[in-house]
Formats: sequence, C-alpha cells, structure tokens
Amino acid sequence: MPSNEEIVKNFYQAFQKKDLAGIAECYHPDIFFSDPVFQNLKGEQVNGMWQMLVGRSKDMVMTYSNIQANDQSGSGNWEATYTFSQTGRKVHNVISSAFRFKDGKIIEHRDTFDLWKWSGMALGLRGTLLGWTPFVQNTIRANAMKALNDFISKKKQG
Repeated sequence: MPSNEEIVKNFYQAFQKKDLAGIAECYHPDIFFSDPVFQNLKGEQVNGMWQMLVGRSKDMVMTYSNIQANDQSGSGNWEATYTFSQTGRKVHNVISSAFRFKDGKIIEHRDTFDLWKWSGMALGLRGTLLGWTPFVQNTIRANAMKALNDFISKKKQG
C-alpha cells in the first residue's frame, strides 16, 4: 500500500496529466471535498467536479509542491494556470490543500484559495471591484453548482 504522501503525489500527478481515472483512484468512495467555490461535495459530486473542470480546461497547466503527510492527514500546494471558459480570461490560481486519509485513500480534501483574487482574474473588473462581496461570491458558487449538477445529470443520461 502506498504511503499517504505517495497518495497525494499520485493525485497531483494524475491531475497534471488530466487522468480522471487516476484522480478517482486516489479517492475513497465516501470522499468529501470543499473549496471556496465548490462547497461540501460528496462522493460522485467530487469526481464529477474534476471531470467537468478537466474536460473544460483545454490549456490548463498545473504544478504542485510541498507535499507532506502522516498516518492521518496531509497537505500540499498547487497552482493552476488556465483560461476560464465562461469569460476567456486567463487565471493563475494558487491553492493550498489539506487531506485526511482512510483505508489507503483520500477521504477528505479541502482546498483553500483567495476567491476575491480568483474572481478578479476570471471575471475582470466586476470581480476585482465586487468579488469580495457575499452576493458575488454566492453567485459564483450557485453558478458552479448548477453547472456541476447539469454535468452530472447529462452524464447519467448517457
């Protein structure tokens, strides 16, 4: 069985390669994921999110660093540079991850990043001026969840 540090490294390497099966292999079936946009996802929602995001990203470049893990928890940093599909604007997002493990898999994955900074890059002037407001941040979250739910529904339909 790989060490928890290797599991995190395998996750990031699969993500770099856009290897969706490899990403899913690192996760426990009861995976919990949360970040500033996609909050409190579980199970199939998590894998659906990565499928949707990786599928939309034609030019994403991802790097990772500072992987650490012990028997129960771990952490790492990653950066993604990509074109945000809804606006065509370039984004360079800097993310910190925290992990918990169960049965040799990631059971909990929490990413943190500056949503206001992200909204400025992704949405332009509106995001820069108003991206700190709960209204704009909640709109970003609602739009992301609608897109994810639509993506999962279409996938189930065939």
